[in-house]
Amino acid sequence: MNDRAALDLLLAHGPLSRTRLGGLTGLSKPTASQLLARLEAAGLVVAAGTSRGRPGPGARLYGVNPRAGYAAGLDVTPRRMRAAVADVTGAVVGEYESATPGRRAGGAVARVAEALDGAVEAAGIHRRQVRRLVIGTPGAFDPSTGRLRYASHLPGWHSATLLEELAAALPVPVAYDNDVNLVAVAEQRLGAARGHEDFVLLWNEEGLGAALVLGGRLHRGCTGGAGEVGFLPVPGAPLVRRVTRANSGGFQELAGARALTRLARELGVADVPKGPPARAAATLLARAAEAGPGPYRRLRDVYATRLATGLASLVAVLDPRLVVVSGEVITAGGEALRARVEDELGELAASRPRLVIGAVRDRPVLRGALESALAAVRDEVFDTSRGDGGHPAGAGAVPGAAPAGVKAPAGGEGAGPAEGVGPTEGKG
Repeated sequence: MNDRAALDLLLAHGPLSRTRLGGLTGLSKPTASQLLARLEAAGLVVAAGTSRGRPGPGARLYGVNPRAGYAAGLDVTPRRMRAAVADVTGAVVGEYESATPGRRAGGAVARVAEALDGAVEAAGIHRRQVRRLVIGTPGAFDPSTGRLRYASHLPGWHSATLLEELAAALPVPVAYDNDVNLVAVAEQRLGAARGHEDFVLLWNEEGLGAALVLGGRLHRGCTGGAGEVGFLPVPGAPLVRRVTRANSGGFQELAGARALTRLARELGVADVPKGPPARAAATLLARAAEAGPGPYRRLRDVYATRLATGLASLVAVLDPRLVVVSGEVITAGGEALRARVEDELGELAASRPRLVIGAVRDRPVLRGALESALAAVRDEVFDTSRGDGGHPAGAGAVPGAAPAGVKAPAGGEGAGPAEGVGPTEGKG
């Protein structure tokens, strides 16, 4: 039994007594006591009260010291930046959100620093106490150029020197990942994909995108564009050429948020909501989930067929055991839409994966960024064999760092930049 295994048990179970820890690890009580004393001396474990509910004096409980390390996550969209700081136990201790008015370019580095500092201040700590920051964006940072691709709707993020500028401005190791891939991290660590090493996550908010987890690894592709399913040619949609210039593709035109509002009008829905496409589409599907026979029911059924059409291509190529559907648009349809998509997929695909709705509904991109950062922080802080007390070696950009719950690529951390997501219209 090593120190890390004991710390992982304390994270999983919460505060434990020496006897309980010994029972979980197979260690004798004296050996468990020595282990806890060593971890307490290292600042990794603290006393956390006494047990209750049994006759006699309560046993002393020990838990992971939440102040042993901090991680930060940042979720970037064209409209806003949302940051959070979590302690090493995973508890969120500070949050900050700032709007990005209009479509002005430039200032990305300053806005990232502002968001991080806002979350750090809300947490009541200093920036130097944050050991890892993971930033989630639409699109993918190309491994060969370091430039963001597939996200032309994200102004100010396309400079060839952006990653270097961020690394210089932030005194903390920084990793970058695609927003939809971070949702997959959150679902694998905390939600509907726990215990699964092969699954596909389909996301629909501002754009359609997918995350592909194969053999426990996020598959990114050679340019970071794996999962850009919005560009996928599909039957039922016009064949889009020069997709990057068009900023769209067949599946996006068939089943994206804008397509849903168009479909509603074609089917005779009288009160199609106005406003941002994702919000309008989610409102339509929420109504359809409760509707009886009529235009809303037809809207749900036709849209389910469209989603299943794109998913059938993914299933034919990847043969996943599980498909997770997530994002504001899809989840608004609830169980009625999920069941209909699963039925349609069974008609269109040779294999029949289980299809479930994502369970991480509260800011899933940000939660995935935190889980990814926490994995790195725990590896660093919990390594009691290191002679430097677990202090970070130095700040720097780490594109494509392997998120929590997902195995690192063969090339190791930083082997490839952030992976691809949905269409250029944006997935976040």
